[in-house]
Amino acid sequence: MTTHFITAEIDLQETPAELLKTIETELNKQGEPLRWAVTSVDVAQQKATVEAVVTTKS
Repeated sequence: MTTHFITAEIDLQETPAELLKTIETELNKQGEPLRWAVTSVDVAQQKATVEAVVTTKS
């Protein structure tokens, strides 16, 4: 297994539940998320920046 630090830009959603699902879907594309956090929100562009640590099989 290999761990990676990734940053993803996510479009803001109508509800927190939709945002959570969108974040999880995007992170799962990169590997299995170990931990993640929303580190910034750009209200003008309606984007959230998410930083995460994911694992992938070698």
